[in-house]
Amino acid sequence: MVQYDMRYYSTRNKNEATGFSTAALTGLAPDGGLYIPEEIPQYSTAVRSSLGTMDYTDIAFETIYPWVKDDIPRPVLEEMVHSAYPFNAPLVVAGDRLVLELFHGPTAAFKDFGARFMARAFSYLRRAETKPLTILVATSGDTGGAVADGFFGVEGISVTVLYPKGRVSPLQERQIAGLKGNISALAVEGSFDDCQRLVKQAFGDADLKKRLCLASANSINISRLIPQAVYYAAAAGRAFAGQVDPDGEATPRRVQSGRGSAETRVPSGRGEGITFCVPSGNFGNLTAGLYAWKMGAPIEKFIAATNINKTVPDYLESGTYEARLSQATLSNAMDVGAPSNFERMAAHFSWEEMRRLVMGISINDDETSETISEVFTRWGYYLDPHSAVGWRAVDKFQKAGKTVIALTAHPAKFAETVEPLTGPVPVPPSLKKAMDRNIEARTIRAELEALKECL
Repeated sequence: MVQYDMRYYSTRNKNEATGFSTAALTGLAPDGGLYIPEEIPQYSTAVRSSLGTMDYTDIAFETIYPWVKDDIPRPVLEEMVHSAYPFNAPLVVAGDRLVLELFHGPTAAFKDFGARFMARAFSYLRRAETKPLTILVATSGDTGGAVADGFFGVEGISVTVLYPKGRVSPLQERQIAGLKGNISALAVEGSFDDCQRLVKQAFGDADLKKRLCLASANSINISRLIPQAVYYAAAAGRAFAGQVDPDGEATPRRVQSGRGSAETRVPSGRGEGITFCVPSGNFGNLTAGLYAWKMGAPIEKFIAATNINKTVPDYLESGTYEARLSQATLSNAMDVGAPSNFERMAAHFSWEEMRRLVMGISINDDETSETISEVFTRWGYYLDPHSAVGWRAVDKFQKAGKTVIALTAHPAKFAETVEPLTGPVPVPPSLKKAMDRNIEARTIRAELEALKECL
């Protein structure tokens, strides 16, 4: 029997453990559960005390290595993180609060952090394989573009992205369905929940498993979440030390000013534990934050900011989990009624523990639009609809302390929603390239047989 220093088991079966390579390349456990670590690794005392001053790639290495050390040697991982992250996640001042800009990567969304590491990890882990790998990914918007970009041109791997037809922004659709090559796009006649269900059904289909080598790149895959824990640790370290970063090239500010310059310090709160407000749909991003907290980053609490699809906030309030059909909103990437990663959260934490650590707040579309307009008018800072949900949730969070809002996507990705409220949004170079792509997607019914025909 193979012995692993870092063992992963299914959320539905703790009796059979495997290593990182199997957990990553298979995505779902054989019983349909999600892989979780037997034990969450801890930062060393030296790393914890240095999070505020370390380079992003150094924090990435120290965060990821304990999770993957059985399968990825230190020199290989060092090369991976430097290749994956020529960009970082600046912690800047926006108006009267701290924001973590997660949109400085090639597709201008937080999904870049997970997808780019995953592509490099898959390529290395499959270096001796000859059978092609087919990656299935369901997306409500940003995941598909990030995975398509991350895996584009990777030899021996093809990607099929399922997205809800008519429920992603025009720019998101170009990112998903405009690359072609080893990337295929399927527009599903249904919701994101339908796309997610089809992917899970495909992994459980005996015929497909015989014909194809399948893997997932959704946040159901543990290798997507591990690298996302990095930016929480990096930002918490900076904020805990009372530091902020300069604006980046993609910072969506109306007029560049002294705010957020390298010399600026957050005026108070040095040494305070950080509360992260996380716009939440499928809850992979928040789960990654929980992992960073468990590893020892100076985090005190989380706000799970949802739109009207408030399955998890209702659970936190009542103790009863009730999945439901998703409803379409302005913050479409968060239109999830049955969040997959709740299964991971519930495996790690009891209801009482979760309530102490996570506060759920729901924001409606009117509040989202009002927030985009008010923040721009008052502070000259552009928010996308998802980040606006997070901003408004902080307004409702009555607690002293230092709060950081995770801004999940660049507002230019949602110009049709943002610009009527703010005027033209500055477009970062990464998105200008995608705007010229032609969409090439196949429309399918929300049925497994339709998906199997395409595969």
